[in-house]
Order: sequence, then C-alpha cells, then structure tokens
Amino acid sequence: MKQINTEQEYRDQIAEDQLSVGIFTTTWCPDCKRLNMFIDEITEENQDKKWFKIDKDEFPELAEEQTVMGIPSLLVFKNGKKLGHLHSANAKTADQVREFLNTL
Repeated sequence: MKQINTEQEYRDQIAEDQLSVGIFTTTWCPDCKRLNMFIDEITEENQDKKWFKIDKDEFPELAEEQTVMGIPSLLVFKNGKKLGHLHSANAKTADQVREFLNTL
C-alpha cells in the first residue's frame, strides 16, 4: 500500500481513473492498529483498486477538506471525486470494510 508523503502525491492519487481507496490514519490510534491486523487481506481481495495511506496528523488540511473527523477513515475516489466515506465508527471489523467496498 502506497504511503502518501506529499500533497501532490495525494492529489495525483485521487485523480486516477481507477478507484482509489485512501486510509486516513495516525501512528498513535488504537483503532488504526486494529485495522492494520486485517487490511492486507482486504487489499488482496480488492486488487482492482489502488490503495494508499495518509497520516491525518501530517496533512490536517486534507483531512479537513475531506471531512475526516475520526480515524481510521476509508475514502474512495475516482477522477478526483469522493465516491464513498467509511467513518471510523464503522471501520472496526473486516466485515464492515468488505460491506462498504461492496457498495461501490
């Protein structure tokens, strides 16, 4: 999974013509650590999507722009438009993430 290190990388990633799933996370978040326990399996099942992580603390302006209030949050983009947003309260299990991705 690609780690976003600059705002330009983020902008380029969400502009893709392919579905991109971004995970807004931090290093200190307990729920993010739980997500890390199963996200590799989810990405393996969804290889038709591009996956990236972005640290909310490093890019607070991007988190605010996308209305990311809790972490982890999964956002889905295509051609620069946000198509979906799975808020942290609903991203605690692999089944919740799978259900969200199946609605796209």
